[in-house]
Amino acid sequence: MTTRTRILTGITTTGTPHLGNYAGAIRPAILASRDSNADSFYFLADYHALIKCDDPLRIQRSRLEIAATWLAGGLDVDRVTFYRQSDIPEIPELTWLLTCVAAKGLLNRAHAYKASVDKNVEAGEDPDAGVTMGLYSYPILMAADILMFNAHKVPVGRDQIQHVEMARDIGQRFNHLFGQGKEYFTMPEALIEESVATLPGLDGRKMSKSYDNTIPLFSSAKDMKDAISRIVTDSRAPGEAKDPDNSHLFTLFQAFATAEQSAEFRSELLQGLGWGEAKSRLFQLLDDQLGEARERYHQFIERPSDLEDILQLGAKKARAVATPFLNELREAVGLRSFVSQVQVTTQTKKKAAKAARFVSFRDEDGSFRFRLLSADGEQLLLSNNFADGKTAGQVSKQLQSGQPLDVRSEDLGFGVWLDGACVAQSPAFADNAARDAAIDALRVALTPAQD
Repeated sequence: MTTRTRILTGITTTGTPHLGNYAGAIRPAILASRDSNADSFYFLADYHALIKCDDPLRIQRSRLEIAATWLAGGLDVDRVTFYRQSDIPEIPELTWLLTCVAAKGLLNRAHAYKASVDKNVEAGEDPDAGVTMGLYSYPILMAADILMFNAHKVPVGRDQIQHVEMARDIGQRFNHLFGQGKEYFTMPEALIEESVATLPGLDGRKMSKSYDNTIPLFSSAKDMKDAISRIVTDSRAPGEAKDPDNSHLFTLFQAFATAEQSAEFRSELLQGLGWGEAKSRLFQLLDDQLGEARERYHQFIERPSDLEDILQLGAKKARAVATPFLNELREAVGLRSFVSQVQVTTQTKKKAAKAARFVSFRDEDGSFRFRLLSADGEQLLLSNNFADGKTAGQVSKQLQSGQPLDVRSEDLGFGVWLDGACVAQSPAFADNAARDAAIDALRVALTPAQD
C-alpha cells in the first residue's frame, strides 16, 4: 500500500487576493490538491495575521474574502482538509509545549526578528523596539501548524525555508526529550516551487499591494476592466509593431492563455495591434476564465453562513487528527490525569513489593553497609563494612550492573566476590539445599528485568 504524502499549506489572511496571488499561489495549489497521492491540508493562518495587523475589521474581512477566494477557485473540500487555524485549539496548546523546548538562541536567529533588530539599531533605537512576542515566537507557532499534522511537505517561498528548518529542530528536540524511542513528530521538508509565476503589476513592477499596482481577482468585471486600462504601455501607436517580450500586458496575457492563444496574440502585437485593443483582449481572456469563479465568490461573500459551515466541517476533520495526537503529547510530557497517575503509581508499588531490594545503613561503629533482601523480605546478603558511603554505594551498584556474579559456597552459607575480594556474605542456612536455593534467588534478584 502506497503511503500518501501529507502536504500542508498555510494561507495568509491579510489583504484582498489579487491576480498575482491567484497565478502564483492559489491556482497551482488547487491543482496540486487534486493529486490522488497527496493528503492535503489547507488552513487560514489567522493567528499569524494578528502579528502584523491590529485592525479587527480588516482581519475579519480578509478571512472571509480569502476563504471565499479559495473555494470559488475550485478547492474541493471533500478531497482536502480546509480549516481556520483559530478553530483548532490544539494548535496554541502545542505551541506552548514546543515553546518550552525551543531554544532562545534558535529564535534569535530568525530572519524576521533579526531584520527588525537590525532596522532598530540602524535607526539608533533600542534593538527590540516595537518587537512583540508574536513576531519573536512566530516560528514556534508555524512549527505547531506543521508538526500538529505531521506534514511531510510544506510548500513555502524561499523566505520561509528557515521556518520549516526550525520546525524540524524543535520537533527533533521534543522527540529527544520525551519520545523514549518513539518519534512523535515527522520531520517536514520545505517544498520549493521553482516555476512559481510572478506577475507584473500595472506599472511593470511585481504585482503587490504594497506597490498599489494590483489587478483585483474577484471584484466586479467593471473594476477589473478599469484596472487593466491603467496598465502602463509604451507610446507606440496603433499600426506600429509592439515588442511582446518587453510588454507587461503580454506577460499577463501569457499567464492565463493557452500556447495557441499566446502565439496568436504575440503575432497581432508584432503586426501593430493597438494597446487599447490589446487591453480589451486581456480583459476578455480573464473574464472568460474567471467569470464563473467570480460569481461563486460573490455568492459566498453574500452568504457567509455557508462559508462558516464549510470551515466548521473542515475544523472537525482537522481536530479528528489533532485531538488524539495532542492527548498523546500531553501524556508524553507528564500532563496526565490524576486517576491514571494513581493507577500507575499503585501498579509500580505492587511490582516493587515483589522485587528484591538493597537497603543501605550505617553500623554502630560508623562504617557503611548494605543488605540485599529477597522479595519476601528474607536477608540474602550482608555486606562487609566500608569506611565511607560512596564506596558502599559503588559496590552495591556493581552488584546490580548485571555482570556475572562470582558466588562462592562457604559451608552452609556463601560469599559474593568482586575483584578478588569478598564484599558480602549470606547468613548460614539450615542445609545445603536451602543454601543453593538462596544462591538461585540471589542470581534472579540481581538479573536485570527484561521489558
